[in-house]
Amino acid sequence: MHRKIRILVVDDTALYRKIITEALSRIPDVEVIGFAHNGRKALEMIKLHKPDMITLDIEMPEMGGLEVMAELKKQMLDVGVIVVSSFTKAGSALTIKALELGAFDFITKPTGMGPQESLNCLVKALGPIISSYRRKWEIRKILKTKPSPLPSTPVSMPESTPLEVFDKPATTLVKQPLVAIGISTGGPNALSQVIPALPKDLPSPVLIVQHMPPIFTQSLANSLNEKSSLRVKEAEDQEELQQGFVYIAPGGKQMKISPKDNSKYVIIITDDPPENNCKPSVDYLFRSIANYYTGRVIAVIMTGMGNDGVMGLRLLKRKGARVIAQDEATSVVFGMPGEAIKAGVVDLVIPLDRIAMEIVKSVRGILL
Repeated sequence: MHRKIRILVVDDTALYRKIITEALSRIPDVEVIGFAHNGRKALEMIKLHKPDMITLDIEMPEMGGLEVMAELKKQMLDVGVIVVSSFTKAGSALTIKALELGAFDFITKPTGMGPQESLNCLVKALGPIISSYRRKWEIRKILKTKPSPLPSTPVSMPESTPLEVFDKPATTLVKQPLVAIGISTGGPNALSQVIPALPKDLPSPVLIVQHMPPIFTQSLANSLNEKSSLRVKEAEDQEELQQGFVYIAPGGKQMKISPKDNSKYVIIITDDPPENNCKPSVDYLFRSIANYYTGRVIAVIMTGMGNDGVMGLRLLKRKGARVIAQDEATSVVFGMPGEAIKAGVVDLVIPLDRIAMEIVKSVRGILL
């Protein structure tokens, strides 16, 4: 039997404290240990009661969520943070900053729903996050001492696996390499360490699928752009791929690439259905790259829940792509990279602080 995850609810609104508490009470092996109406009180209660996790409102009087995150880091208080965000431009920007400061994940406050529907929405959102945190929490001590495994033999691909493709591939050889990144839970913090470390003269466009709803991907792009020498932006439909640019798939949409005039490639943004319950989906992007892109590809699979990206990586490996996976010790959630490693589609397993360097080495090596 699991020990219960002990959670402190932090929100300045009594109604949301009540709703979140009720939602948490419906999740197995969860115990709400108390409430705090501002950040200052939250820090006092964290030190006193030592919860495993907190749900954290960002916009609060006296001390807001970002100040709480900064203090948790400064005082080295070991607690997982689920940010509870408003679905606004300002709320999304603050949420991205909290995630970059180390928050585990976030949910959005339900809007335009009745009480029961809001409650069901919160239970559905909070359940998987808490389960993922529990898994991370249970193996944390092992990960601190156990080195990451490195593939020691060449990957053999099962030829019988049926894999969907979009249309006919392009035929013109493109010498410019392409970097494609798939990432989810823990992504903003990880990307804030990888993307700013890439040089301005990187001779490759970079495409990113980060699992996020609308508005938040724009805030993520803005935040990364401020830190990076590359130009980081939310991708737009029919936009031509250019080196020196990082394109982030818009939340709530699908992103793929398509050839243009037999020599260039454009981004296509669609409203196609979710894949692996994800929109945007890593598989959706990776599949289009495998089908269309005739140059070499460096695919990177990073921290995140689930297995989105594995099927696309199978196709990319068959086309000769180099695949890099983030290791378990530095992944907030080892689902996506772990599943790719188990599937035998990864060439290199490395910690977060080596990913930018390996991208640069792989890109420049292709051009030699």
